[in-house]
Amino acid sequence: MTHARGGSPAYTTFPDGSRASFGGDEYIFVELDEAMSIAAALRAQSITVRITDLELPGVLDIAPANSSYLIRVDPEAIDPRRALTTIADVHAAGQTAAATISTEILDVPVLYDDPWSTEVCMRFRDGHQSATETDLQFTARINGFVSVDELVEAHSSAPFIVTFPCFKPGNAESYQLVPRERQIQAPKYLTPRTETPARAVAHGGAFTVIYPSSGVGGYQLLGRSAIPVVDLSQTTREFRRSPVLTPISTLLQFRPVDRAEYDEVRRLVDADQYAVRRAPVEFSLSDFDEDPVGYARSLKELLS
Repeated sequence: MTHARGGSPAYTTFPDGSRASFGGDEYIFVELDEAMSIAAALRAQSITVRITDLELPGVLDIAPANSSYLIRVDPEAIDPRRALTTIADVHAAGQTAAATISTEILDVPVLYDDPWSTEVCMRFRDGHQSATETDLQFTARINGFVSVDELVEAHSSAPFIVTFPCFKPGNAESYQLVPRERQIQAPKYLTPRTETPARAVAHGGAFTVIYPSSGVGGYQLLGRSAIPVVDLSQTTREFRRSPVLTPISTLLQFRPVDRAEYDEVRRLVDADQYAVRRAPVEFSLSDFDEDPVGYARSLKELLS
């Protein structure tokens, strides 16, 4: 390990180029890359799995993000500097590339251009880049699509992979499995909304999220998921294994539905009779890199 000195914060640089810093006595923050990419996200997931498997005494939480991760320790149980040495060994072992990830792909029925998101977004144009367009129209235009239908087609053409469980339980940033030049990009609101419909499907930067509950937000609103993504009580059928539907590494296949199907799914969800369509996946980054379009298509076909 090498240590940067003379500035604040001080970084510890690992042999693989990652750098770590301390946050007070409880936190260790490790940055793997300055750029966000699928490779960096999966590497962060692989490293944090290996650290978790070590079951280090005093490690309270490990939180992977898009190109970094955060570890919280109990300083009364473990000296953060000693924990850092162990973490550096994991990075130095040369086994931190994610060859494959065991996960699953979920079908997410979405009513794009739904009336609730449209009504909300049009009430917040003062804090938006476009005073007259809906978020869907704005996102379509700035990405070069001639219509919102083209944007919907692009958004639902290939699965997304969850790379960052952020802010609220169930709120997971996901990155679409398409070549970089096909990534949909959208700026966040200039001034965040004070209202967002629960289950809103929205896009900010290169990431799509499903808002688990109503509240503030700044991503561009594209539609509304018919299925929930969180149940902290874990009393409904889809949440008995986990309070969140889309833990990290989950693949999400967004599927456009009309109002009739949306309402029917909502009826079944409310009656706790809806079973989310899902299939197991051994996700391979190398297979995706070799043929992004074909590999994404094969993943999508798992739900057919």
